[in-house]
Amino acid sequence: MTSPAPTPSVSGHWTVPAGAASTFSWEYDDGRDRLLALYQRGKDRQWDAVRRIDWHLDVDPADPLGTPDEALPLYGTPYWERLGPERRSELRRHFAAWQFSQFLHGEQGAMICSARIVETTPGLDAKFFAATQTMDEARHVEIFSRFLREKIGLSYPVDDSLRTLLDETLRDSRWDMPYLGMQVLVEGLALAAFGLLRDTTRRPLPRRLLAYVMQDEARHVAFGRMALRDHYRGLSANELAEREEFVIEGCHLMRNRLRGTEVLENFGVPPVAAVRVAEESGYLHVFRRALFSRIAPCVRDIGLWSPEVREAFTDLCDGDVRGSDLDRLMRQDDEIAEALDAERFAAEETARAAEITEMIDLGEDASR
Repeated sequence: MTSPAPTPSVSGHWTVPAGAASTFSWEYDDGRDRLLALYQRGKDRQWDAVRRIDWHLDVDPADPLGTPDEALPLYGTPYWERLGPERRSELRRHFAAWQFSQFLHGEQGAMICSARIVETTPGLDAKFFAATQTMDEARHVEIFSRFLREKIGLSYPVDDSLRTLLDETLRDSRWDMPYLGMQVLVEGLALAAFGLLRDTTRRPLPRRLLAYVMQDEARHVAFGRMALRDHYRGLSANELAEREEFVIEGCHLMRNRLRGTEVLENFGVPPVAAVRVAEESGYLHVFRRALFSRIAPCVRDIGLWSPEVREAFTDLCDGDVRGSDLDRLMRQDDEIAEALDAERFAAEETARAAEITEMIDLGEDASR
């Protein structure tokens, strides 16, 4: 009988030397209208994770997300057949913990990178928005950390590929690299992953959590698109080529990040076999194609669409680099979050009305 999977531990600190200089701007003019409008929206849409999310909603640790078994890389392999019901439940728990742990680590990276943008970007309008984003990302770290701690009771260390991309992004002295590494690559990939899970989970708490985070992330990706598109129009061919090389390398790191081989190894799959099983997973191919098809239009939009970048995305998206309509998707993300709020408020009003009716009935009974 296979022994139980070990519980991964997450502890300690990681220090990355800062490579960029702080930049002050003494130009207190109005700035770019679209960025300032996004800043205003960022201020208007601040929210409290304690109040907006109903943390009393139950989550089954044995199946936290309620996604189909086909979403697990081991499904359909001999390794799956060897697992009994209890071990399969434990595998679901570990995969949910791994996914949300990587979301958590990525959100902390986004918090640090957005703070770095406040520090290094030359435009005051961009500093304004990045300050609101830093607060957004702090809230996301709070949410994912609480979900893992209270609802799953398990977490995983940061994936090596994500750690490498964060390291390269933060060490770079050029002020636009936190935008490119986080706003376009990590945030773009996370936004797509959140959307797929939001639309497939049958559990109300993770669905609400992901929908509310996505409402914030849509603004962050829009911010990166605006700022980088303006900046990259003035760069030389060599400077653009350097950033295109970074995009290609970063996308391949993110591609490897999606495997989850550390979970498979915890369930007795040898490392080499774990990579093979993950790469042969049909669901992972669909998942990966959907994720990168959301990043491709953004990379094209900011002006980093050389033949080499197109070739990389052709491989990442299985030949389809047309991508998604980002503006339409972001409108949908906003509408879904608002609809969930409306649903929650309607339920609260119904419960409040029932409580008032009950009090009236009790009063009438007492007066008879």
